[in-house]
Amino acid sequence: MWQVYFKELTELMRDKKTLIFVILLPIFIFPVIFGVMGLVLSSTTSKAMQEEHRYVILNADQAPDFAEKVFYHKNFKQVNSDKTSEADLIEAIRNDEFDVAVVIPADFATKRQQVEQSKWQIIYNQSSQFDFMYRYFNEMMSDYNETLQRAALTQLNVDQTKLSAIIKPVDVQKVDTAAKRENIGEKFGALIAYILIPLCLLGASYPAIDMGAGEKERGTLETLLICPISRVSIVLGKFLTVLTTGLVGALITVASFGIWGAVIGSLGGMAVVQEAMSAIAITELILIFSLLLPISAVFAALLLAISIYARTFKEAQNYISPLSIFIFLPLVAAMMPGVELTAITALVPIMNVALAIKELIKGTADYGLLALIFASTIALATAAIAFCVHWFQQEKVLFR
Repeated sequence: MWQVYFKELTELMRDKKTLIFVILLPIFIFPVIFGVMGLVLSSTTSKAMQEEHRYVILNADQAPDFAEKVFYHKNFKQVNSDKTSEADLIEAIRNDEFDVAVVIPADFATKRQQVEQSKWQIIYNQSSQFDFMYRYFNEMMSDYNETLQRAALTQLNVDQTKLSAIIKPVDVQKVDTAAKRENIGEKFGALIAYILIPLCLLGASYPAIDMGAGEKERGTLETLLICPISRVSIVLGKFLTVLTTGLVGALITVASFGIWGAVIGSLGGMAVVQEAMSAIAITELILIFSLLLPISAVFAALLLAISIYARTFKEAQNYISPLSIFIFLPLVAAMMPGVELTAITALVPIMNVALAIKELIKGTADYGLLALIFASTIALATAAIAFCVHWFQQEKVLFR
């Protein structure tokens, strides 16, 4: 078994493609992904916040104070329009004549004098991902409402010292019990698992295909089978080689995650990210790697079984593509709001590892559940290895 292992490992180390997939890709994938994501998000948000929105306001004379507040707001530019009905205003916005329309009722001033409620309309396209426009209007409207409330209460001879208590009887102050690291872990922990686990699969994919279907194409599998070595030793040697490449990729990935996270947080001036990264202890990084060990073994066994079954390198790649899609489904489920690590989700393959990585990054991991995840994943890996060994002993599979 060890002879086969060292033979396969030596052949892989001579292959430049293996070095690219196992070493270079995990090292540089993190700075590229996080750098591009941060740059795009920052640029898009900044652009959306600075965008100037064209607006029209109907019956501005009924609320001159509010009309003046909007006119001098840096994110709004008033345009003229002869549209008055709701349907015409909606059509004009769809035709990009302007971005938003504010409709003040024609009897607003009268209702204000009579201390009656009035309903305004803000017409705009709500499909934008960054809805800063409505936020600006909402802030101005809140201030304007408070001004009207104070004026109305003063008109009713209410004591000035009690106005604040009447307008806002309860002033709620939020006290967040979550640490910065916990907040960042909740937002980005599942995303990190979404990157880590597929990289483990990717690191094992090419070597597995090469040692099964690749040997069939080169005609070297028969040469190996006639050697005085049991087939169990051959398949276990190949499995250990695939597992090694997957684990090396995982180890480099975890190290890259820690190093680049700290570097990006430092160079980007993101003190919160840097603080959260520095709060992750070495033991937690070791636990993350330990969780990747059995799941990498599952991947290695499945990939090798598929590769042994395939006739050609290309056929093996076609079989592995659905496996990649299947792996992403539990990862996406782990990223959904409300999905937490429990005794039930700890038994769901792949999802349990993703949720555990998120909890470790947050610093709120339950070690009992981590032990359950580790045990269930080891059991799954043992079954996958047993199937791979059985599969390799089938003549109809080896010589399809």
